[in-house]
Amino acid sequence: MKPSPLRPRHPALRVVVPTLAALLLVAGCGREAPKPPAKGPAEVSVEIIKRQDVPVTAVYVAQTQSSQAVNIQARVAGWLDRRTYVEGAVVKRGQVLFQMDPKPFQAQLDAAKAALQRNQAALQVATANLNRTKPLAQQNALSQKDLDDATGQYEQAGAAVEQARAQVTQAELNLSYTTIRSPVDGVSSFAVVADGTYLSPTNSQLTTVSVLTPMWINFSVSENEMERIRNEVRAGRLRLPEGGRFVVEIEMVDGNLFPYTGAITFADPSYNATTGTFMLRATVDNPTGVLRPNQYVRVRLNGATRPNAIVVPQRAVQQSAKGHFVWVADAGGKAELRPVVVGDWKGEGWLVSDGLHDGDRVVVDGGIRLAEGAPVKATPYVPPAPRAPVGRAAGGAAAAGTPLPAPYPAATPSAVSVYFPSGTAVLDTGAQRTLRLAAAAYVGIGSKIIVTGYADRTGTAQGNVELAKKRAQAVRDELVSLGIETRRIELAPPANATGTGTDDQARRVDLRVQQ
Repeated sequence: MKPSPLRPRHPALRVVVPTLAALLLVAGCGREAPKPPAKGPAEVSVEIIKRQDVPVTAVYVAQTQSSQAVNIQARVAGWLDRRTYVEGAVVKRGQVLFQMDPKPFQAQLDAAKAALQRNQAALQVATANLNRTKPLAQQNALSQKDLDDATGQYEQAGAAVEQARAQVTQAELNLSYTTIRSPVDGVSSFAVVADGTYLSPTNSQLTTVSVLTPMWINFSVSENEMERIRNEVRAGRLRLPEGGRFVVEIEMVDGNLFPYTGAITFADPSYNATTGTFMLRATVDNPTGVLRPNQYVRVRLNGATRPNAIVVPQRAVQQSAKGHFVWVADAGGKAELRPVVVGDWKGEGWLVSDGLHDGDRVVVDGGIRLAEGAPVKATPYVPPAPRAPVGRAAGGAAAAGTPLPAPYPAATPSAVSVYFPSGTAVLDTGAQRTLRLAAAAYVGIGSKIIVTGYADRTGTAQGNVELAKKRAQAVRDELVSLGIETRRIELAPPANATGTGTDDQARRVDLRVQQ
């Protein structure tokens, strides 16, 4: 019998081969799997905190108003011949705007002059008669009654002359009123009535001329904001300019600064119970007419200072449902999550009123990858290059080419989230501050703002839908009170009333600018 080709030919190999296979298997099982390379510390850029006096700029939504808006009205009744100005054009003081038919008024003037001449002739006769009567009465050639009659006729003739002279003056005025002129330099409005219309006291309004320089800038400060400012001044956290002389800058809709600064010239002492605000007014020169009445702008009040304040770059501050926080690189090179209390924005920075101290190393870039206690490799943060300077005209402030603070906010946020306390649709202080910052950015754009509300995860399905709707409505009402037009705000129902993420993240309203 021949051996099988699959078996070893030699009997000894039948023992050796299985033994070698077993040894190789044991050796293979004894090796450890290769370990992945150790992960190094996260590379982050940090800024070392240093307290300093920081100028404060308060930003408010404002509306322009002509310092003198004159209603042009017809002062006499008659037919309107023609309009002599271009609607919407800038007009000068004394420029003819409308011409009424002067012929009836010229006829009245001619009649008044004729009556004056008649009465003057009667006065001459009465004067001559009195002059003859006086000597004869002294010689007793005429009675005292004759003298009294001559004196009375003379005085009546004199009074009639004065009355006729007044009627001539009135007729001259009425004739002059048929040529309607602008009493001020300003921009004209449209003509209310058409040529050929009969003007009377019921339709005497013709147009409006609005003075362009100086221009008034009206804005409102809420009662809560005023009280907060008073408390911070009393506590020494805020220093106002001497005498309250703020420098008012005007920010146009494109983000550039108006080339002239102004000053606050009026503060309404009355509290507006409807809006919950106090109205302030700034006056600014507008010689070239760039600003027009009823235009929306933003005002920036400069002059206040926060002593010993802490400012961190905006990108260093993050937000969760529990509030704002920053990452700090501690002395051991570990990441530490530090809750902070934030205040106003300062250019590209954010004022921090609590949570940080001198010498803290705040992570600016790279914080998104960090976790509590993670090792970090810190390098100094290099701020970005400043924005291109915006110049001012002579007499406004700095000359052309002088760097100015960047507009606030630097860019319009495409998405903003506003968080609510559990179970309520009431805006707290933090939510109001977030909406105030958002409104300052949204007022200069024309895009729609989509508002979507979400609710807690603890209620019923129907209750969550209602709560999400009420929160969205509360945000909309607050935006409207801050100057955003209602037609620009659209309430959009969420796909899921409780949103995504944790319960803390679900208690919010999202604002999105429609592109």
